[in-house]
Amino acid sequence: MPKYLIEASYTSEGVKGVQSAGGSSRRDAVAAALESVGGSLESFYFGFGDHDAYVTADLPDNESAAALAISVNAAGGAIVKTTVLLTPEEVDAAAKRSVGYRAPGS
Repeated sequence: MPKYLIEASYTSEGVKGVQSAGGSSRRDAVAAALESVGGSLESFYFGFGDHDAYVTADLPDNESAAALAISVNAAGGAIVKTTVLLTPEEVDAAAKRSVGYRAPGS
């Protein structure tokens, strides 16, 4: 199953929700959301800096990842950025593929 990194930045409403219900409640809500689209939670961490929460998850496909991101962003408590993660073996296979590409100006 494809793996994704989800980075969340809470809005002021989202921060209020974490403040009132706690961090483990947020982790559990994220796990439930992932399961609702056929995925599973690998890890959930809060952090300092550009993003407030970092999630690694297994999801069935990009459509499931997009549905999750749309739902979270529409709810207004957080803005999420989703990155597809590749295994070293997937990169090995990609590096061996032949691609018909011509650089600009060549």
